[in-house]
Amino acid sequence: MKQIIVALTGASGAIYGIRALEILRAQPDVETHLVLTKAARATIGYETDRSVADVRALADVVHSDNDLGAPISSGSFRTAGMLVAPCSVKTLSGIATSYDDSLVVRAADVVLKERRRLVLLLRETPLHAGHIRLMADVTASGAIVMPPVPAFYARPASVADIVDHTVGRALDLLGIDTDAVQRWDGDRRPEDGTVHRL
Repeated sequence: MKQIIVALTGASGAIYGIRALEILRAQPDVETHLVLTKAARATIGYETDRSVADVRALADVVHSDNDLGAPISSGSFRTAGMLVAPCSVKTLSGIATSYDDSLVVRAADVVLKERRRLVLLLRETPLHAGHIRLMADVTASGAIVMPPVPAFYARPASVADIVDHTVGRALDLLGIDTDAVQRWDGDRRPEDGTVHRL
């Protein structure tokens, strides 16, 4: 059984974390541990038709962001990694500086110190130099910063398609293969065989 931590923070894009929980729920060999920040709970209400209770029900285990003594705050609790989706700049800053005043940041810090996978779907644009420094710092510590950038080669027909592809790629980074990703299979050429370059 793979234990995966999923955290939702206050950045826009709550649907990324929600969809990750839905996809992971269908994986028989995965147990999810969910942490919602206070700001994430508000964002769920602003951006989706889901209630916080609906989102909590998607996880196998739910931890309070204030519970610094939760099992996921210790390296002895073995996980396959952690996904922060969406990841706010505040959370990025906490992780980059090991400022463990919340369970999300503490759990991420533990994942890094144990050399496990930490994937951050950073939701911020445009970026200033301070943001870029923080991203460089967490990358140097072993995190993977993955802004949720659409893959248009997959020809998405809806927002749901874009979300699914992004979440599927994030789960790839945690070693979880799903059918949410349309894999690239080479150049897509017109019927006449010519290749058009932009």
